[in-house]
This record gives sequence, C-alpha cells and structure tokens, in this order.
Amino acid sequence: MTPASLLQLIWLASPTLPVGEFSYSKGLEAAIDDGAVMDEATATAWLGDQLALDLGRSELPLLAQSFSAWQAHDALRIAELSAWFAATRETSELRRQAEQMGRSMHEWLRQRQPDDPRVATLAEIAPAPSWSIAFALAAAQSGADARDALLAFGFGWAENMVQAALKAVPLGQSAGQRILGQLAAALPALVDAALAMPDDRRQAFTPMLAILSSRHETQYSRLFRS
Repeated sequence: MTPASLLQLIWLASPTLPVGEFSYSKGLEAAIDDGAVMDEATATAWLGDQLALDLGRSELPLLAQSFSAWQAHDALRIAELSAWFAATRETSELRRQAEQMGRSMHEWLRQRQPDDPRVATLAEIAPAPSWSIAFALAAAQSGADARDALLAFGFGWAENMVQAALKAVPLGQSAGQRILGQLAAALPALVDAALAMPDDRRQAFTPMLAILSSRHETQYSRLFRS
C-alpha cells in the first residue's frame, strides 16, 4: 500500500470524519440501561460479541462485496447489496443511523471527488446509501486493497464504540485501551472470513441487539442519538 493510500484509510477510520458516528451507540447505551453492560468485563464481552455477530457476519462481508462492485462500477450489484442491507436492518434506529452516515459520506465524497461517476451512482440509492456501501466507495477511491479497507472500517467502528463505553458506562481511559486492544486483535480473522464469505452466508441476526435498539428509541434519558 502506498503512503497516500494508508493516509486515506487512516482518515476514513478517524472519529473526526464528518459523518456523525460518534453520536451513536448502536444499542450499547440501552445495554447499559438494561444492566447487561456495567463494567470493563461486561463491556469487553458485549462489544466483542457485537463485533463477531453483527459486523463480522453482516457489515464486513457487505463492505467486501461492495468494494469489488465499486471497483468495477457495477451499479446493478450495488443496488442489490443496498436492497439487502435495507431489508435486513432490525430497527428503525439502526437503519436511520446507517442512512444518515451514508448521506454524510456521499456529501463528503461529492466535495472531494465530484468528477467520479461512481459518486453519482451512490447518490441514486434510495432513500439513502448505507454507511458500509458509502465507505466502500471511499475506500476504493483510496487505492487500498479490500482487506485493508475492511480493517480500517472495523477499527473505526471499534474506536467509536469504545468511546461510547467510556462516556456511558462510564470507564476510564486505560480500560478503554484494553478493550480496544482486544477488539483490534479479533479483527484480522473476522476480516479474512468476511472476504471469503459468499452471499448466502451473509446474515443479520442479532435479536438481543435489536430488542435493546428498539428500547433505545424511546429510552427516557440518553447521551446518544436515536
């Protein structure tokens, strides 16, 4: 990977990217309110399971397949993957987060790469492109390969979720770094599995996360966006 590609991926994984990921907890705040997450050990277990069962089986494989489709500018394949993502979101909160972040990523790409015809294809996805599909285009534009793109996506998710845990559990910075280290150590194997995963193995099935996300939509007191 060239230095320019590496820097682009670091940029894409940064919490400062203007897509608003820092404002969501993806069910974690509801898990804290429910008592399922209360300290470093339970936060580590919860986020580890979410990484393996949610990202590892759904968003990382979707990102891998979208990355290849963007490289070929296969609009039909992108539309197919987008439809699958929209149909498999288990709550309105999770879907709206993905769509809001996807719209924000499109706007960022439109300002940076206005002449890339793939940006126009991204804009045509209705009602909005999902975050993982929009991120796949940004990663494809960087010149990086698919594996590095998935690692950057996964680490960006992990960093944002750990930051959410620090605020909402709450936890100290050292605990956050230990959790982040464990999530980062699990990522390479999940990425390799996602790259090899065919369409019929990709799935979105996290019932407890769906229940807690639904509760979070009407939770009385919240730090994070619904």
